[in-house]
Amino acid sequence: MRIDQFVPNFAQHDAIGNHAMQIRRALRAAGYESDIFGEVIDPRLAGESRPYRECPPTAIRDRLLLYHGSTQSQMAAWLEAAARGGQAIAMDYHNVTPSKYFARWEPSAARSMHVARKEVARLASCTSLAVADSAYNEAELVDLGYSPTAVCPLLIDLEEYHRRPDPRPISRLRRRREQVGRQWLFVGRTAPNKCQHDVIAAFAVYRRLFDPQAQLTLVGGATSPRYLRALEQMAEQLELGDSLELRDAVSFAHLLACFRSADVFVCMSEHEGFCIPILEAIRSVPPASSSTTRTPWPWPAPSTTS
Repeated sequence: MRIDQFVPNFAQHDAIGNHAMQIRRALRAAGYESDIFGEVIDPRLAGESRPYRECPPTAIRDRLLLYHGSTQSQMAAWLEAAARGGQAIAMDYHNVTPSKYFARWEPSAARSMHVARKEVARLASCTSLAVADSAYNEAELVDLGYSPTAVCPLLIDLEEYHRRPDPRPISRLRRRREQVGRQWLFVGRTAPNKCQHDVIAAFAVYRRLFDPQAQLTLVGGATSPRYLRALEQMAEQLELGDSLELRDAVSFAHLLACFRSADVFVCMSEHEGFCIPILEAIRSVPPASSSTTRTPWPWPAPSTTS
């Protein structure tokens, strides 16, 4: 049997793209033929994927097409037509961010999210199996009429997080750690649903009450430029100065350096299909024997009053 995967946006250092490659590796190891087809393909991954229109649209016996639903894509209509023609289709649902989070900031992106949810709903009637990477996502599939459904968490090679970090940023970050206060970290796309504004607000309060030398690093490419500008203005109004570092997407080795040098990972996101950075933060913690001893966190003493 052949199982091919369809990924709308096949990008480097992307959780869905990495998941698809792990699935392909597992399928091929089990004896299945398997390729990945994309609509938008990162040039750096050209050898890992092919344009989806190169896949024969006609029904082929003993073939399954697995669609990774997460965003608006012309693939959805193409796969629906293939299914109507007798081709077996399956859905791997990663969730579509509700459009309400982007309506204020990026109206065109909000419209795209609205369309993407309609596309997922349309595929319910012609999909033979649907899996989701969390029970939360599976509940959405059930509400849309998908059956049968199952939960299949994202496939992640956790051993990768034991690799050596990039020596240049880890040296810089560790020097900074010795000179300033606690190191806060959040990793994720700069997007309204991830609520970086709440992280910044909490950090500002923490600096004012407990640790005026604390540092916050936010890592992740900007999905909403307007939201990013609002975050920068917010940081300026709160007079955070150099205590806040806004970084674009970084290499995997650099990301490991960020995790290894941080004291705490802070996530205040309101909507996640599956929050990979939480797992990354847990897995990236070095063994206790190699960690640097630091004084306890300066939280207030527990109250003895009711």
